[in-house]
Amino acid sequence: MRSKNKPAPTVAEREHIERLKEIGGCILCGGEPVEIHEPKQGLWFASMPLCSVCHRHPKWGIPSQGLNWKAKKWDEWDAINATIARLFA
Repeated sequence: MRSKNKPAPTVAEREHIERLKEIGGCILCGGEPVEIHEPKQGLWFASMPLCSVCHRHPKWGIPSQGLNWKAKKWDEWDAINATIARLFA
């Protein structure tokens, strides 16, 4: 669901979002299906594919830099870097 406080993604952003959905699962755990997480609202080109647990779970996911993130010793910058690397692999 798109926030009503931000513009819809551009054509190029939508194409990028679709590529992210197809690069092979959650960037953190490999889980499927993925949701695309923006580290900051509207920064679609800095986004990453995350499963619902790594994305939204209150104990395991982004809201608390949860256990999945701590186990891998990652933050959003690490996930962005891994996403870009996977896009160009």
